Amino acid sequence: MLVNAVFEGGGVKGIALAGAVHAAEEKGVRFHQVAGTSSGSIVASLIAAGYKGEEIKKVVEQTPFSAFLKRSWIFENVKIIGPALRLFIKKGLYSGEALEYWVYQLLLKKGIRTFGDLKPGQLRIIASDISQGKLLVLPDDIDQYGIDPQKLLISKAIRMSTSIPYFFDPVIVRKPVTIRKKGDLFKNQFIYIVDGGLLSNFPLWLFDKQYETNMSKMIPTVGFQLVGKQAAVPHEIYGPVTMLRALVATMLEAHDERYIEEHNRFRTIKIPAVGVRVTQFEITPEASGKLYESGYNAASAFFSRWKASEYENQFKMMVERKLIPKS
Repeated sequence: MLVNAVFEGGGVKGIALAGAVHAAEEKGVRFHQVAGTSSGSIVASLIAAGYKGEEIKKVVEQTPFSAFLKRSWIFENVKIIGPALRLFIKKGLYSGEALEYWVYQLLLKKGIRTFGDLKPGQLRIIASDISQGKLLVLPDDIDQYGIDPQKLLISKAIRMSTSIPYFFDPVIVRKPVTIRKKGDLFKNQFIYIVDGGLLSNFPLWLFDKQYETNMSKMIPTVGFQLVGKQAAVPHEIYGPVTMLRALVATMLEAHDERYIEEHNRFRTIKIPAVGVRVTQFEITPEASGKLYESGYNAASAFFSRWKASEYENQFKMMVERKLIPKS
């Protein structure tokens, strides 16, 4: 069975998405076009590059996620003031470079670097341009900044999509001459791009328009969503830096509790996040295993009762009721 897949963002909770992919493949699912936000973009990119569920499982098991939280010694060794200073200068507590390099190496093992190495439309990644308040669907929208979409590194797009505000540094892109205003100060010539979850954490609508008027060639779209209340452990707040971290984590985690429209329930796999938080990078192997198992069980149950005919009927109803987004 061929499907398009959309993976929700959720920071470290994205481990559960890997389990869901594994279960889907065991049920005979093959992925056509894939998309994702934040950690969902990582899973989507690995699938597009040719990774199978079993391989992604090994990647998860071998990855020390806390290694992504690196600061230079000058910011690391000066307690309290160091992190605050880095936040002021770099706009984030951590650089995000370690995460980007990790993704780059994983994709390179499959011979993939840029979007041009994939089929057209095979992978789409959501990011947020906070300078102009715009949702970005990459790679196509990077053209707005004078960058060739085909030459955009997938790892760079993922870094954009995973740059949790104040937690990781934003990705900074200089405005092309065509959109600069005459007399702009140098500091105003740059665009700041951050986590796509700010504007669309679960872009289930991405593939719908192409089938709205051509349902005879429709490939079903299935969304992989992380849900569930967080563990009842309060955020430790003892200064402005920890307050910002708690604020952003709370904001992003709120996506998990949002109501999913009734008309999308038929194509959404709801995966319990078993109490893990977005920024819980110091996750234990036990918690990681529970997340993976949660994703595996949720997807296995969903595809066990899957009926293509039911999907087609539900999608036709969406079209008739004009529930397909214009964008």
